[in-house]
Amino acid sequence: MTTTVPAKESKSIHPHKFVMWVAIGAMVMMFAGLTSAYIVKKNQSTWLQFDLPIEFYYSTAVIVLSSITMFLSTRAIKQGKLSQYKTLIAVTAILGVTFLLMQYLGFKDLQSKNIAMVGARSNSAASFLFVITFLHMLHVLGGVIALIVSWVRAKGKTLTENSSLPVEILGTYWHFVDVLWIYLFLFYNWIG
Repeated sequence: MTTTVPAKESKSIHPHKFVMWVAIGAMVMMFAGLTSAYIVKKNQSTWLQFDLPIEFYYSTAVIVLSSITMFLSTRAIKQGKLSQYKTLIAVTAILGVTFLLMQYLGFKDLQSKNIAMVGARSNSAASFLFVITFLHMLHVLGGVIALIVSWVRAKGKTLTENSSLPVEILGTYWHFVDVLWIYLFLFYNWIG
């Protein structure tokens, strides 16, 4: 008489998701180091106090809205609603581009107030704001490119049972850059 042992269901994380979490951990460490250096440099007597440009406030609302559309697009693809997914992922990408544009306009506003980010006239406060925010903008740009690639791939495709995995990973990344900006925005307003 032979007995069979039921196979255990694996509860392990998908390797691609694991890689994304490792990358997020590395990004957290990088931004934690940069904001820690910001705090240390803030004690200099030459530290320049200035208000964040209004565009940074608007961009915060835009990126939060983009996180909502990303959540809805992930839900749509899990439910097999490809048309709705394509629309929502496109809107998320457009909101990401809008966020980047508003950040750029915020820096232009600071320049118009004679606050130099780099160069001989620059101040540590403005330079730190520029470097940290620019690095975040690069991460958002990478996310926007991934959103566009995801949208292009969805055109004309039919859904499979694995269609949602790349979108879930992209969603994790997108929500991370959203939360990261909220952290930086609050950090600049309360610490900076």
